[in-house]
Amino acid sequence: MPAERLHLVRHGEVHNPRRVLYGRLPGFGLSVDGRRMARQAAEHIQRLERPVSALVASPLQRTRESSEPFTEIFGLEAVIDERVIEPTNVFEGHRMKQALANPLNWRHLRQPDLPSWGEPYASIVGRVVEAMNDAWERVPDGDVVIVSHQLPIWVTHLAIAHRPTRHDPRKRRCALSSVTSFERRDGAAGAPRWVEVAYAEPASTAGAVDVGAV
Repeated sequence: MPAERLHLVRHGEVHNPRRVLYGRLPGFGLSVDGRRMARQAAEHIQRLERPVSALVASPLQRTRESSEPFTEIFGLEAVIDERVIEPTNVFEGHRMKQALANPLNWRHLRQPDLPSWGEPYASIVGRVVEAMNDAWERVPDGDVVIVSHQLPIWVTHLAIAHRPTRHDPRKRRCALSSVTSFERRDGAAGAPRWVEVAYAEPASTAGAVDVGAV
């Protein structure tokens, strides 16, 4: 049989003193608090007392660093998977309030349901679910941990819940180092389907800087 449960874990707080939208830009690693948050996420999954058989991470620095506590606790090396990376975004490197105050940028907001400022939501969901399916099938038993980013996790949650992927970025339920857990079950006519089974915010995030995504 394949895996038993899959956890999408968001990275911890990023060192971002200029408070820019960092997207896929290099050089944005975890802050001191971010490393603590990442460890709290790993310890949360350890407290579930479920065997973890595989660890996957986005190739960006902040997700690779957030996977390190899982390596320490569960003895697993992270497999890097481009499919769970942060989406592209035209506002990378800018402070959002300043960018949105510039009329030249308003054209990027013409179709928020896509969204027109970055990778389409349908594309994000497609690649993340493909990565989830592959990771699920790759292990004979136990749980899988995938360390990813807020937007990929949130739109995947929406799609699996059969909700519209268009949303207000300020209202995402996907805190730093949060854990969104899924199982794959038999659906109609035996076709497998993903079902969300739990959501947890094990890390203390009071005062955290969380402005990296749109």
